[in-house]
Amino acid sequence: MAGKPLPSRERTEAVARDFLKTYAPDLLPRMEIHWIDAHDEPIRVQRDSRTETVTLTGMKVKARNLADGRWFWVIVGADERPMVFERDIVWITFPGRRKTEKWLHDAWLKEHGHAIGKSA
Repeated sequence: MAGKPLPSRERTEAVARDFLKTYAPDLLPRMEIHWIDAHDEPIRVQRDSRTETVTLTGMKVKARNLADGRWFWVIVGADERPMVFERDIVWITFPGRRKTEKWLHDAWLKEHGHAIGKSA
C-alpha cells in the first residue's frame, strides 16, 4: 500500500464502525471517539532469512468505551481495510502510557522475555 493516499477521517470512521459492528458490536453503544489521525506502526518481518522493521501507515480511530472506561482502536489502511484492532486497553494518564499488555508490539514482547523474530 506504499504511496497510496490514506482514507479521509470520515471514511476511516465509517470503515471502523462497520468493522466493529461485525467483530465487537458491544463497543458501539457507548463509543466515544477521542481522535482520528494518521498513525505509523512499526512491525518486524522476516525477509530472505533476515528480520527487519517496516512501518505500517494507516488512519487510527482511537476511542473510549464509556461503559467501562477502557480504550480501543482500529487502524485502517490505505486500502480502506482494518489492519489493526486492539481493545480493553487501560491507560495511565501519568506518565502517559498504557498499562495493558501490548501483545501486538515487538518491543513489549522483548521487554517481557518473549522471543521475537525467530522461526521454528
